[in-house]
Amino acid sequence: MAHAHIDIDPRFTIGPVQRRLFGSFVEHLGRCVYTGIYEPGHPTADEDGFRGDVLELVRELGVSAIRYPGGNFVSGYRWEDGIGPKEDRPKRIDLAWHSVETNEFGLDEFAKWIKKADSELMYAVNLGTRGVQDALDVLEYSNIRSGTTLSDQRVANGSPEPHNIRMWCLGNEMDGPWQLGHVSADDYGKIAAKTASAMRQMDPTLELVACGSSKPTMPTFAEWERVVLHHTYQHVDYISCHAYYEELDGDLDSFLASGANMDEFIVSLIATIDHVKAVLKSDKTINISFDEWNVWYNKRWHTEDKPRNATDWRYAPRLLEDQYSVADAVVFGSLLISLLRHADRVTSASLAQLVNVIAPIMTEPGGPAWKQTIFYPFAEASRFATGNVLRLNLSSDTYETKMYGTVDRVDAIATHDPESGALSVFLVNRGADESAEVTLDLGNLLEGRSVQATTIADDDVYATNTLDQPDRVVPQMNENVTVKDGTVAIVLPAVSWTTLTIV
Repeated sequence: MAHAHIDIDPRFTIGPVQRRLFGSFVEHLGRCVYTGIYEPGHPTADEDGFRGDVLELVRELGVSAIRYPGGNFVSGYRWEDGIGPKEDRPKRIDLAWHSVETNEFGLDEFAKWIKKADSELMYAVNLGTRGVQDALDVLEYSNIRSGTTLSDQRVANGSPEPHNIRMWCLGNEMDGPWQLGHVSADDYGKIAAKTASAMRQMDPTLELVACGSSKPTMPTFAEWERVVLHHTYQHVDYISCHAYYEELDGDLDSFLASGANMDEFIVSLIATIDHVKAVLKSDKTINISFDEWNVWYNKRWHTEDKPRNATDWRYAPRLLEDQYSVADAVVFGSLLISLLRHADRVTSASLAQLVNVIAPIMTEPGGPAWKQTIFYPFAEASRFATGNVLRLNLSSDTYETKMYGTVDRVDAIATHDPESGALSVFLVNRGADESAEVTLDLGNLLEGRSVQATTIADDDVYATNTLDQPDRVVPQMNENVTVKDGTVAIVLPAVSWTTLTIV
């Protein structure tokens, strides 16, 4: 059995829990929208065609903000195609995902849906095939109350109140050669700065996100950010970053240590941001919007799922519908821990994506919706992480990985609510071959409080939830918890995620 020890003191904080860390992402990709969140005629559909079973699960997931409509999709998107009478909306080909877009669902529908989901709308503008004027037009349509052509058009389209979108992404993954309109860092920085400046003339209170790197392995990473921020630093509030992880070539040990790589990515990005801040002699701090992250079997997409027939344009095809295992849920949980560990600078994040497409929620057209394994770590963290994120003193046995070197077997983060006194600890055991005993020194935080723990684990680390077995993997009570003299001891099974609450 491996061992780890954690000292927890509420006086040592990283920063407040940022609710936007529990954001997600809806893109017009595969079945995320059509037969995902929107399916008129479904037994649970409401008067707007929104699936009620999905809305219920989204609310249970606790998603705080949702980025829309892309993603790669946005770089070729004409937003005005998706407004007005549905019978008049044009059908278009989507070059990003080789599909047919009917535009039956657009900005107004999403704004209405997101209110029912109790979440916040985060919108991405097209800086791939469009630019400044397009961003101003969609901002005017969305946020001006009335009295202009575009705002009055929104009112006539059935949305009398402004959508009041506060957070805007200036394009998507413009560093990527796969992106429509891909440009150099210098050219992107110039157009992003112009767009941001123009949008602030309409509303100086907007929160704006410049495109950072689409993955940490991009050859331009850090230099891209340096150049882009040189142009945009005084105009934006965030720079984005994206990262996806998958098990490669059966290397489970490295896969389970993916959070260590996310930590390194974030630390490097913060260093780059603060370098530009120093060079510009600015008193402003740019934060990070980690607005795409997840486990994604990207290799499978490129080798098996990617359409290759130039004449085959399908409506809402089944794309990127990864089935997530226990191991995936543990890695997913470790990525959540990394985000929380950097809550002082990573103040917004978007799980990509929400439904069907590399998602915590799956649906069957005309049939049920169910939770994937990754649903549970997200829902538990969103529910129980309140107050402040604590800086832990963690010591753990280690193990060696091919990709990331030496890493701790046990990783953890904790949050403490100073008002209620509630403490939540989120733990992963990365060890594939043995359980781990963890002792937590809590001092007087335990006085008069109850301790409870749930764990996700299975003898088969590749066990999944499916249409036929939707509850194959669910959190179970962890009975291996002892409490004595201000100390909690808990045993974590191999390859497991655990939520420990003290209330």
